[in-house]
Order: sequence, then C-alpha cells, then structure tokens
Amino acid sequence: MTDKVALVAGVGRGTGAAVAKRFAAAGYRVALVARKESRLKEYEAELEGSLALPCDITDPAALEEMLARCRVELGEPDVVVHNAARGSFGNFLEIDPADVEENFRVNTMSLLYLARAVAPAMIERGDGAIMVTGNTSARRGIPSFSGFAPTKAAQRILAESIARELGPKGIHVAYIIIDAMIDLWWTRRRNPDHPEERFAQPDDIAETVYQVSQQPRTAWSFNVEVRPYAEVW
Repeated sequence: MTDKVALVAGVGRGTGAAVAKRFAAAGYRVALVARKESRLKEYEAELEGSLALPCDITDPAALEEMLARCRVELGEPDVVVHNAARGSFGNFLEIDPADVEENFRVNTMSLLYLARAVAPAMIERGDGAIMVTGNTSARRGIPSFSGFAPTKAAQRILAESIARELGPKGIHVAYIIIDAMIDLWWTRRRNPDHPEERFAQPDDIAETVYQVSQQPRTAWSFNVEVRPYAEVW
C-alpha cells in the first residue's frame, strides 16, 4: 500500500500521533500536520515515508501551500483526518467571547477549509475518506463547556453536511465522538483522582479511526462513539 497517503491534521502527543502511527503501520505515507514543526520532525524521523508539514490550517492560504507540497512530495491524500482542536472553559458569563470565536475558527472553520481543499481531487477519482475526531460536547452543552461545546456541535453538523454531499460521490466522511478523558501526561496531572479504567488510550482511539476509514462502501458509519468500558454515559 505504498502508494496510499494519509494526511493527519492536528498531530499532538495523544490521538493525532497515535493516528499517524496507525496509518504508517498500515503502509500509508503520512503527512504530519500541526503548527509546531519541532514535534512533527520527531514523528517524521520515527515514521518511515512520513513528511512533516507545519501549518496553521485555519489559514486558507497556508493550507493550500501545505497541500501543494504534500501533493508533490507524497501524493494526493487518500485519507484525511481532522484532529485539530481548541478548547476554553467556563460558564457563559465567565468566558471571553473572543475565545469562543477562536475555538470556532480551529474546531469548525479549519474543517471547512480542509474539506474544501481536499474534496475536489477525491470527487474526481470517486474515492477517499475524511475522518473527523470530536467529543461528547458535540452532543450536549453543560455550563462549564459553554465556550467549547457550541463549536464542537457546529463541527459535527458541518461534518454531517459534508458527508451527505460527498457520500454519493464515493467519499466516506465520519464523525468520531471520543466520550472519555484521553490518557495523556497533562490529563493525568490535572485529574489525579480520575479512575484508571475511564481513561481512553490514544492507540485504541487510533485503531477505531483507522478501521472506520477502511469500511466497505456497503456499510459506512457516520456517527461513531468510543468510550472506555467503565465510562458513565
């Protein structure tokens, strides 16, 4: 599968890196996209055939420049994973409205820009997949998430609109809700009393993202939820 290309936007220390590694293990050449180049270079050195492409995907011009380089050096993406996320928390009286706008720019607008940039080539060949990672906030609003949940809900609805448009053209779009605290050093530090069995492992999330992207055309999923067995829901 050396001719296949996966672009992962939002390669951090958790889910993004795990997704990149999973696709690389499956034989994909992986475009590693995030704002911080030094971190990407670490993964580029680790993953054979990968390419570090530092980019702010909320900037359409920078996004197009990054994709042009991806096409030249790796090829046109077959699978695109949107994992970019930004959050700020507090009730609606406490939050800074400007912060909510920035959350919307990262969580929703960057998905719009990215999908618009990669969809034409996928439509032309009648094949491709766009996987979007979200979380439970896309389905419900609680007081302390009033600056975050609206932007994730908008992201999910946008992804559904894209899926309904692209599905009949042969492109699989899915929204993967992560209903859990992801096991990272900083989530452990901030939540020392969180039950061990309710942490979600990035590698396990990545496995779901990969498997959904490979679903046969006669049985595609859009809304996908993942959670640890002990999660209360």
